[in-house]
Amino acid sequence: MMFKRNEFDAGTMSHVSRRELLAAGAALSLAQVLSEPGLAAEVAAGLETIAIRTPSGREVSAAWAAPAAASAPALMLVHEFWGLNDQIKAVAAEFARLGYGALAVDLYGGKAASNSEPDTARALMAAVKAEEASETLAAWIDWLRASPRVKGGVATCGWCFGGGWSLAASILRPVEATVVYYGNVSRTADDLRRLKGPVLGHFATRDGWINHPMVEGFEKAMKEAGKRLEVYWYEADHAFANPTTARYDEANAKLAWSRTLEFLKRELG
Repeated sequence: MMFKRNEFDAGTMSHVSRRELLAAGAALSLAQVLSEPGLAAEVAAGLETIAIRTPSGREVSAAWAAPAAASAPALMLVHEFWGLNDQIKAVAAEFARLGYGALAVDLYGGKAASNSEPDTARALMAAVKAEEASETLAAWIDWLRASPRVKGGVATCGWCFGGGWSLAASILRPVEATVVYYGNVSRTADDLRRLKGPVLGHFATRDGWINHPMVEGFEKAMKEAGKRLEVYWYEADHAFANPTTARYDEANAKLAWSRTLEFLKRELG
């Protein structure tokens, strides 16, 4: 079933079933799904909520998007500084549509901020305790490794705040591949020697924080550690791959997405 984008207005949405919306999500591009809040919410609602306890006894949750196959390679997704919202869940659903299991983890304890609440998002990000976040991510990778739903490799992928944590998670629990979208990659060669698989990094030339000096230092450290790294620069700003923000750059987002899929296919199968 194929919908045109302008068919998803408030009147139409009330007459379209969830099954039809999910089918439409498969036909539309990911960017179109994410640009329609109602559709993204419907796609996100199709994910399964999973909760586990960490070794310290904390209960943590994540959203699981299952592929059609009984088991498949899997990705752990780490959200931007907005929190685990419908956008990240819709990305997980898209990965599942492409044949991967996708686990979108929550590092904010169930809280999230809308794009109109950057101060709230900053407060949520600042409240994250590094030791707890590290334990949470390691526990979820362990869950993926032990799950009968996962067959083959495991990768991590994150954006912004989650980009840095994607890399950190792959150091904590070596995985087959790591994807970083404009995340903090300030790491020593000693840290990076713990990586198992290669890293793919997407960075923006107009990003004032995740900039050339930081990434060049990362490239040098990865080389010293003897690890594989692919770096791509885009004439864009931070968060260029997020269709729900003003910084979205459609052409560069599509290019980065295609490179991500090629990388994962090569490393995970």
